[in-house]
Amino acid sequence: MDSVASILIQVLNGLQYGLLLFLVASGLTLIFGIMGVINLAHGSFYMIGAYLAFSLTSAFGNLFLALIAGIVLSVLLGLLLERLLIRHFYHRDHLYQVLLTYGLILIFEQLRSLLWGDDVQGVKVPELFNHSIPLTETLSYPVYRLVISAVCIAVALGLHGLIRHTRLGMMIRAGAHNREMTEAMGINIRLLFALVFSLGVALAALAGMLAAPVSSVYPNMGSQVLIICFVVVVIGGIGSVKGALVAALLIGLADTFGQVYLPQISGMVVYLLMALVLIFRPEGLFKKT
Repeated sequence: MDSVASILIQVLNGLQYGLLLFLVASGLTLIFGIMGVINLAHGSFYMIGAYLAFSLTSAFGNLFLALIAGIVLSVLLGLLLERLLIRHFYHRDHLYQVLLTYGLILIFEQLRSLLWGDDVQGVKVPELFNHSIPLTETLSYPVYRLVISAVCIAVALGLHGLIRHTRLGMMIRAGAHNREMTEAMGINIRLLFALVFSLGVALAALAGMLAAPVSSVYPNMGSQVLIICFVVVVIGGIGSVKGALVAALLIGLADTFGQVYLPQISGMVVYLLMALVLIFRPEGLFKKT
């Protein structure tokens, strides 16, 4: 019985990790696939979200109020960055985008050090969810991890509805396929791209805020998630939100079970999965949104 419960725990952990990856990677695939911007600073938005959760939870005494305030602040940050920097690089070579966004990583890390210091910080799990569900006499599963999964699923459904069933989503899909024709039809492509970029920033920041109580808050945490998110985007298909979800879940399960059952090669499992997918589907699992 314990072995079955142990496998169930690993499945839940893998799904929760995968869904959290999806939040970050979905924003990256929107920015990369639709706007054509290689954003190396995307992991920094995840880090910023985690530190916002730390500061705002301390200020409000409530993680949920901190989430709302953090989302608003991250959207404003996205709009500001897009207006001041990103929009000037849409038609530049990708090398310029890489240099710009790498510079943003350094700036954000220095600001993080000045504002919060270099110590590892913790965010308290809300009392309402600070308990576990017993699976057997000796094994249980934290409720907050289930809450993270539920929030991620709700966001995924909302994102699907936004892209597939709203006028804004129709414009996003049009801009992804042919930005020149979309602009010729009278759609304000600059405003559209600003909204897409701020949405991507908000999704990454939300993932960081949700993860803060279970993974702590520490320097350079964005760099670790950035690489794996690019793997998600490549496996899922550049510009495909559905692909990002499927790829993130596959990676979450592969990484979790790899660390438990194949610890000697756990660091390779995700990249072996990527290689396997790209051999048979060089364009990724799904086409652009």
